[in-house]
Order: sequence, then C-alpha cells, then structure tokens
Amino acid sequence: MSRRRPFLCSGAISWRELWPLALIVAVVWALSSWARQGLHETQAQSLREKAKPGDIVMLSSLSCSYCTQARQWFEAERIPYAECFIESNAQCAQRYRETLARGTPTFLVRGQVILGLDRARMVALLEQTKAVQP
Repeated sequence: MSRRRPFLCSGAISWRELWPLALIVAVVWALSSWARQGLHETQAQSLREKAKPGDIVMLSSLSCSYCTQARQWFEAERIPYAECFIESNAQCAQRYRETLARGTPTFLVRGQVILGLDRARMVALLEQTKAVQP
C-alpha cells in the first residue's frame, strides 16, 4: 500500500503545476482592475456632466483618510462639490447630526444622504432628482 502525501504538503506541488493557476489569477486581476478603472472614468464623466455647484456636499472629518481620498478623487476628476468639516463648522456638525450618519465622508447629493464615496449612487441620484435652484 502506497502512502500519499497531503496535497498542500511541502514539496507536494511544483511550480510547473501551479503556473497555470497563477497565470489565471493574474489575468483575472488585471481584467478586473481595467474594468474598475473604466467604470470609475465613466462615473466621473457622468458626475462632471450632471453635477452643478451645490449639488454635492461632503461632510468631512479632519482625521478621515477616506475623506482625503474622496477629496483627491473629486479634485482630480474636476467634479464640482462643496466640503465642510464637522469639527470646525457648527452648521456642518448640525447637518451631520441631522443625517444620523455613522461616519465620514457623508455626502448630501441634492439633499439625499450617502455614506461613503458611492459613485454609482451619486450618478443615480443626480439622474433622478431635479437640480438645486440657486
């Protein structure tokens, strides 16, 4: 009776046996990254076309790294938005409390609350709601 070594035992699998799997993983990762980048570009273009000044307000925290990432994305994509900080602006803090949000960034898109940078939801809300009148 022969003894079989466990499948994941050291030396049980050679690189020659794993390279096709590694290649598949690399290709899937590259394709998903490419698709995600294309989706973000499409969403950015939609937001640039649909968002007017005052439509998007980001309620931020000074220590929030996600707020920093969102700010950088909005600025890089040239999407109009306003930002206020809940620690230093009393009116902003009040708006934040009224939304009952659990974290930052919290976005107000034409009065609708979105927690986090949900680009798809922003586009959908801008398509559904009427523009803010100045």
